[in-house]
Amino acid sequence: MTTQEIVSKLWNLCNVLRDDGITYHQYVTELTYILFLKMASETNAEKQIPEGWRWNDLKSKSGVELKKYYKELLDRLGTAGAGRVREIYQGASTNIDEPKNLEKIIATMDSLDWFSAKEVGERRRIRRFIRGIIGEKRE
Repeated sequence: MTTQEIVSKLWNLCNVLRDDGITYHQYVTELTYILFLKMASETNAEKQIPEGWRWNDLKSKSGVELKKYYKELLDRLGTAGAGRVREIYQGASTNIDEPKNLEKIIATMDSLDWFSAKEVGERRRIRRFIRGIIGEKRE
């Protein structure tokens, strides 16, 4: 999967959430929370995330159960997470009302092959894209 394909899929999710009343800044916030969990899983860096509140736990849920679990996860990581995890999720909340939209975000994130960009230049572009999205969030 190329960097362009990854970027395109992420921006398509923004369009899905717009129908749910989610603004660009809210989308970036939601994306950041979910992307962090996904990347922690892919890089074997979940030790600061309490068991039962990790990527595989999140993606195993669906429907109303997923929506409820996601809200609890955000709260739990903001209080029981260690170090940077607690910093990222402290005071976190979600603006996603429709469970199907949350499911779509998680399924799309799960399907992306973040490490398929074999060339160093491709990986740098992905990192720049992610940093750019997170940088936009701070404004």
